[in-house]
Amino acid sequence: MNDHIQPDGSDAHEHDHGALGDAEYAEFMELAAEEGFDIEDVEGAIEAAGHGPLPVLAVVGRPNVGKSTLVNRIIGRREAVVEDRPGVTRDRVTYEAEWAGRRFKVVDTGGWEQDVFGIDASVAAQAEFAIDAADAVVFVVDAKVGATDTDEAVVRLLRKAGKPVVLCANKVDGPSGEADAAYLWNLGLGEPHPVSALHGRGTGDMLDAVLEALPEAPEQSFGGAGLGGPRRVALIGRPNVGKSSLLNKVAGEERVVVNELAGTTRDPVDELIELGGRTWKFVDTAGIRKRVHLQQGADYYASLRTAAAVEKAEVAVVLIDASESISVQDQRIVTMAVEAGRALVLAFNKWDTLDEERRYYLEREIETELGQVSWAPRVNVSARTGRHMEKLVPAIETALAGWETRVPTGRLNAFLGELVAAHPHPIRGGKQPRILFGTQAGTKPPRFVLFASGFIEAGYRRFIERRLREEFGFEGTPIHISVRVREKRGRKK
Repeated sequence: MNDHIQPDGSDAHEHDHGALGDAEYAEFMELAAEEGFDIEDVEGAIEAAGHGPLPVLAVVGRPNVGKSTLVNRIIGRREAVVEDRPGVTRDRVTYEAEWAGRRFKVVDTGGWEQDVFGIDASVAAQAEFAIDAADAVVFVVDAKVGATDTDEAVVRLLRKAGKPVVLCANKVDGPSGEADAAYLWNLGLGEPHPVSALHGRGTGDMLDAVLEALPEAPEQSFGGAGLGGPRRVALIGRPNVGKSSLLNKVAGEERVVVNELAGTTRDPVDELIELGGRTWKFVDTAGIRKRVHLQQGADYYASLRTAAAVEKAEVAVVLIDASESISVQDQRIVTMAVEAGRALVLAFNKWDTLDEERRYYLEREIETELGQVSWAPRVNVSARTGRHMEKLVPAIETALAGWETRVPTGRLNAFLGELVAAHPHPIRGGKQPRILFGTQAGTKPPRFVLFASGFIEAGYRRFIERRLREEFGFEGTPIHISVRVREKRGRKK
């Protein structure tokens, strides 16, 4: 596989070593051989864990053409909600997929609302958000129905965006339907790929075309200190928690419309802002489109906007209304940022409105509802008054530093040796699996590969993560840990 880049953005060596230098890689492979691991398996594990940001594929099209069915087919499991009516909403819109040894992310735009906003505008709005975050697009058209006016509207959007497009003619269940698919050449997007997302017919050929359209790595490389670009910060959170107010406050001027009505921000606003002596790029995703007032549609738009912003960012600042109880939606947004592998800062807004009783209960809520991200820096702010705004930049810098932290393999293995000796894995079925050695294969976020003599339980993995944080910091960043188990000796000849 050759689909990965070095985490620091530099060109890969002749072999992809993840974050390991040549000398460290050679030493590590020698250790793996001594412990009886298959060398190809070890190389594959390092390569899999060492990838940089994955390219993003958006699946767009008008309602009921089979987008979610196609997404399920691409990711190889039934996760996207599928129903025979348009407007089915789900919270998660981004999935990870793999085809022919290459990994990429899929953004599903399967949720739709036909309301006063108008179906054409609704399709265009969602396609816009998804295309904005994508490196390539699959445009799904119902081959049985043919190209409609709505399809033509999306085609105009795609041409304007200039992203590579793969045209999927869906619902072609047999040779007779291929003639219908041929009519879609008229859209001017190149060859229509006849597919039955429901039955899997033709999806392999379409995915081959997708891999040709996707870049090896995302076009936007993260702007680290070495590249001199501004760091990208996504302000995310549920509608009306004060994201636009916060952006205006840090910018020092009214750059974004602020209104008490949720959903006054019409388009994502990328702002270059001088803060703490350096330039940052803030991606404001406040609210949702005006007049999309049905709850299903509102939630869906918010999810799609948030996913698009997070994909473009390096650090996510999740704004939470401290005056209200932490909601399920707050937790989902935090989870979205963590699953995307972004650095994380929790900002509790409207702090100036809290009395002592609310502060007490908020602390208890944070412990119970957000305990899984206790490692994230927290700031208590007021976007209205500007209280504690000076703490925001240090928190972001702390999270980014943790996100980019790299532990040398020698130091990591010394730590693992002491940890396993002091706290061995529980005995299960008469056997006691041991972690033999490990390496950090990537950063942004930190990704570790541990090699073990047997299956390592989830609870023990969480214990290792806690101890890694205690020893090496990693404040403000998720940590990915994968475990490879040594096959029984003598199995491979």
